[in-house]
Amino acid sequence: MPNYIVNKNAQSNGDHEVHNATSGCNWMPAKINQKDLGWHSNCHGAVSGAKKTYPQSNGCYHCCNACHTG
Repeated sequence: MPNYIVNKNAQSNGDHEVHNATSGCNWMPAKINQKDLGWHSNCHGAVSGAKKTYPQSNGCYHCCNACHTG
């Protein structure tokens, strides 16, 4: 089961990106900007968890594409 993080810093469109920390995504934020979301069976659970803190959260296009809404 993969571990996920969310970027504490929003992108220019306001999204906080969720990343799969287990897959070694090249687009991960610096450690200081990562909020751990824990282990989830898929990115949908991780994005749902991120939205509890950051309502405007989205999956990373590269490592959580199934949860990326564009």
